[in-house]
Amino acid sequence: MASERKHLLYHVLKAISNSPAPVGSGFVREELKLKGYDISEATVGRILREMDAEGYTERVGFKGRVLTSYGVEKLRELEHDRQINHYGNELINAIKATGRKNFIDILIARKVIESQLARLAAENITQKELGEMEEVIKSQRIHVEKGISIAEDDIKFHKLIAQAAKNRVLDAAMDLIRHYGQLSPALEYIRKRVKSKVLLDHEKIYEAIASRNPDKAEEAMVKHIENLIADVNKYWNMVYKSEDAPM
Repeated sequence: MASERKHLLYHVLKAISNSPAPVGSGFVREELKLKGYDISEATVGRILREMDAEGYTERVGFKGRVLTSYGVEKLRELEHDRQINHYGNELINAIKATGRKNFIDILIARKVIESQLARLAAENITQKELGEMEEVIKSQRIHVEKGISIAEDDIKFHKLIAQAAKNRVLDAAMDLIRHYGQLSPALEYIRKRVKSKVLLDHEKIYEAIASRNPDKAEEAMVKHIENLIADVNKYWNMVYKSEDAPM
């Protein structure tokens, strides 16, 4: 879906969602005008018919249209994407201000701590915790397939590992770094830009922990964080195209 069409779809779905009653093309047209879209009522009508065909909306007699459950889900997905993109842009601006080195320093700290958390998790994880981790992996697969943000899945996955490790000091240290760094949305933004895939890393970490192999779990986590560092460097070079970029 082209970016402009995606924005338009979001505003149409949002306009219908905000109305307590079924809406017609005239109402949607006026709402779009408020968002800067000068579109004829006939064009809006065509857009609404396309949305009917795609299953996002449905007619209620002659009263107008309402969102289907699929339309509600699509709106939620688009809102999440807009939030992530906005948050990602804000974080990227903050990162530019503090520099790539600061960002990578946080990831290096994560590598040191989380590699040991993964190792301990492989030794101490319970079957219940393994089941919870597996559910997060399944959720992440679905979200990747649907193009939905996986930032929350990422946070849950790493937090489960920290809890499974049964080491309060390391768990608290990771909470501090996570709170300080707020990296998950920014990293997701970067991974999208450089077309990187994090799901495979998480699957390998999960498999190593599930097999109760501390060495492989530590190795998988180290590789995961190193991949994140490589993604940050790739993004930085792609944006600045120069070794003279701010550090």
